Amino acid sequence: MQQRKLGEFKVSAIGLGCMNLSHAYGPAASPEQGERVLLSALDAGVTLFDTAALYGFGANETLVGKVMKPHRQKFTLASKCGMQGVDLGDGKPVRVIDGRPDTIRKTCEDSLRRLQTDVIDLYYLHRWDKKVPIEDSVGALSDLVRKGHIRSIGLSEVSSATLRRAHAVHPIAALQTEYSLWTRNPEIAVLDACRELGTTFVAFSPVARGFLADGVGDASNMAKGDLRRHMPRFNPPHLETNLKLLAAFKGIAAELGVTPGQLSLAWLLNRDDQLVTIPGTGSIPHLEENFGARDIVLAPEVMARLDALINRHTVSGPRYAPAMQASIDTEDFAD
Repeated sequence: MQQRKLGEFKVSAIGLGCMNLSHAYGPAASPEQGERVLLSALDAGVTLFDTAALYGFGANETLVGKVMKPHRQKFTLASKCGMQGVDLGDGKPVRVIDGRPDTIRKTCEDSLRRLQTDVIDLYYLHRWDKKVPIEDSVGALSDLVRKGHIRSIGLSEVSSATLRRAHAVHPIAALQTEYSLWTRNPEIAVLDACRELGTTFVAFSPVARGFLADGVGDASNMAKGDLRRHMPRFNPPHLETNLKLLAAFKGIAAELGVTPGQLSLAWLLNRDDQLVTIPGTGSIPHLEENFGARDIVLAPEVMARLDALINRHTVSGPRYAPAMQASIDTEDFAD
């Protein structure tokens, strides 16, 4: 598989986002299915596996640790801190953003234990806790690098200004944010800042949370607990407009003899030869489909057609509902 630079590492251009195995889009995969997906990805040449303390409130790290421990030297391991499940006393963990240095250190200890490893290759601050100066959170991560618990530092869902502040404390190896045809926010400033600072951009949700893979319909039909149920683009009045875009997008994919999901991934890989992307799935057929995008070369006229069809002006609805939007730090378009 095509390799790209990620900090000090060389990784597959298409990694595996492990979140879907335990979290976010309906029921979690069974442990057996999770193991099959992880090992199939490794066999297919994936060398970047991305998890987080938040996913499944630790269950995802536990799964990755158990399955991947015998293969630890074959891949780059990424995880995240700063947003995790906290039990408030009723036995039902809730999502909490906490970037205090002591919390970061404790979360890393827990992650290392669950992942069954001595060191995490890339450790992201999952969200910037706006009550804590970014310099303090990154300083704590820098201490973990010096102690040998992590090898490099990443950030997630931050602006170019926050990236620069963080980078002044310690080099930032990677910045992870949603990026696809229908989410263009990184193009405002973050992509340029990453290139300037030597930070690898990692695109999550590269097939628009399944939408551009033609795998998502009306939010009302989604499973209870599916995060997309609360995202405006999957709900009226925005859904009807977006489905029309999808129909035209599928038409272009059919012309090219590829699937919509492959076309979405190929757009990213052709648009920027330095970024890395981490599609997630709990399905081996979808996994294999995703990897089929790695060798697709899109002609300039095809890229232009896609850009004209799906962009910030044609997609209807914001990424997140207001409460979720308030928890991130990424730039937003003025209009």
